[in-house]
Amino acid sequence: MSFRPAILLALALALSACAGNPRPAPDASFEAPYTLDGGDKLRVTVFGQEGLTNSYAVDGAGKISMPLIGRVDARGLTTAQVAAQITSKLRSGYVREPHVAVEVETYRPFFILGEVTAAGQYAYVNNLTVETAVAIAGGFTPRANRANFTIVRNINGVASSASVPPYFNVRPGDTITVHERWF
Repeated sequence: MSFRPAILLALALALSACAGNPRPAPDASFEAPYTLDGGDKLRVTVFGQEGLTNSYAVDGAGKISMPLIGRVDARGLTTAQVAAQITSKLRSGYVREPHVAVEVETYRPFFILGEVTAAGQYAYVNNLTVETAVAIAGGFTPRANRANFTIVRNINGVASSASVPPYFNVRPGDTITVHERWF
């Protein structure tokens, strides 16, 4: 009977190892409004100015290039903020009363790594969750931890990571890691 406490202690230690290291939960910045970055494609509409209305890609420097006004910052901004910048530049000598609308035409891809059948880069679709991202990547491998995932998200130019559940919403540009389970 003296071995019973030792066995229980060993079992408790083994089960605690299954839990892994706790990772920080997503903070409020993970839920901030979507901001643009390289790889996004925007549809800019300048009402009454067909020559300026077009699709523009956000380049690696985080800018779009438009006729008349040149390069406009987009990285880290919302579509409304980009529209305000374009309006301001057009108002200063090009168009008297510019009315500008900006919307995302194509989002940048997301990435998934780890214990999935086909890790890699995939096109973003609206309302994407971690669980649906795993499905797009071919499902889990037999060794996958199906309850705990890590997302790395660029927030204000800084890569931030958080441990998230399967129903967590993925954003364009996110990198999802599916971890290996231990037992």
